[in-house]
Amino acid sequence: MKRKLSARVAAPLAGIAAAALIGGLGYAWPRPAPAVAQTASLKNGTWSQSWGAAMQRPIAGGEDEGPNWSVEGFGDHSLRQVVRLSTGGAKVRIRLSNVYGTRPLRVAAGAVARSAGGAQAWPGSTAALTFGGKRSVAVAPGGEIVSDPVPLATAPLEKLAVTLRFTGATGPATFHRFTTQPAYRATGDHLSDVGAGAYTRSTDALYYLTGVEVTGGNGTTGGNGTAGGNGAGTVVAFGDSLIDGVGASPGADARLPDALAERLAAARAPLSVVNAGIGGNRLRYDSACAGEKATARFARDVLNRPGVRAVIVHLGANDIRVTPGDPCLRPGGPATAAQVIDAQRQLVRAARARGLKVVGTTILPMKGALFPVWTPQVEKDRDAINHWIRTSGAYDAVLDADRIMADPADPDRSRLSYVYQDGLHPNDAGYQALARGIDLRVLR
Repeated sequence: MKRKLSARVAAPLAGIAAAALIGGLGYAWPRPAPAVAQTASLKNGTWSQSWGAAMQRPIAGGEDEGPNWSVEGFGDHSLRQVVRLSTGGAKVRIRLSNVYGTRPLRVAAGAVARSAGGAQAWPGSTAALTFGGKRSVAVAPGGEIVSDPVPLATAPLEKLAVTLRFTGATGPATFHRFTTQPAYRATGDHLSDVGAGAYTRSTDALYYLTGVEVTGGNGTTGGNGTAGGNGAGTVVAFGDSLIDGVGASPGADARLPDALAERLAAARAPLSVVNAGIGGNRLRYDSACAGEKATARFARDVLNRPGVRAVIVHLGANDIRVTPGDPCLRPGGPATAAQVIDAQRQLVRAARARGLKVVGTTILPMKGALFPVWTPQVEKDRDAINHWIRTSGAYDAVLDADRIMADPADPDRSRLSYVYQDGLHPNDAGYQALARGIDLRVLR
């Protein structure tokens, strides 16, 4: 079925009708367990998370956002996922999440290789993954696990292919609903395949893989045998569809965190950047479509990332907007500006308690969106929240997405050169402009 492009990019913020299906599936999702099984100690050397994603409950896909495999899970399959590192290192390890699983996640084997484009791996670069010295592992429901370190030298902005082998039914899969880089699936054992021939199916979603971490080196050189490690820590971009990258060109690594990673690499600043955005995410209420509320997932998706030292926050647009009948906005009605500000203060306090730098991001212009998110009251609340972000002093610095994106002729709308065809989200040029608006000195 042909997808509606404008509807597809709207879906992560506006929600998807497929959320209504979740009630008929009969699952009772547990609250995530805080424990993390660590087969490689975080204290054994300095690790930074060079790539990361925020996990969500399984939910069926649909016409707007495309199909996914989260509800059905996996059986006798090999799953290959490609990630772009923000910094490199002398060693690499991966982090798997079963935070929304209802049964142990049994991984028969795993491998990491340099990406050769699409589902291809670079010949001679594949390395086996182990967990506590063993090839197979079972991740407990509600838990995460970290692989043993692999001596693979990587460079900033290099792409890796991570492959997981399953031999039995996994059940519904913990996943991330929207990405700009496909995941690939093959039937049977194709863990070590260099070619892409067996990987005949793909979806625009991520499964189980929540982090790729590096250590060693200085973070500014590397690849093909030369270590390019980090050592300076991790910056987490946390928020909704603006962070997740809705509107960015598929496969182009053009989202805000991608553009920020490129700026840091060009400045030879050894800081990793993690994308912990979830399209449609809210501060005060969970959503079947858009993940746990931000105040609940902040610890897992920000504070507990290895090496985290700073966080960039963009949230509130989905709290104040009104879309009657949208299943992704249930439970809970529109929030007031005061409620959004109070929730943001909670995030700032939690970050400060861990000694993190915090960058607040104003809510981007919402008037002119081609789906119903804007009203005069929404604009009044947006203005009040943005005024507080700019002037309260709560944040160490401000990324003024509102003023960067605003049309000079009508500041409540985004300028056409920066906005995607849905009238709301940034396009590639818009994300580049936002990345240029971040003061790198605050992150270091």
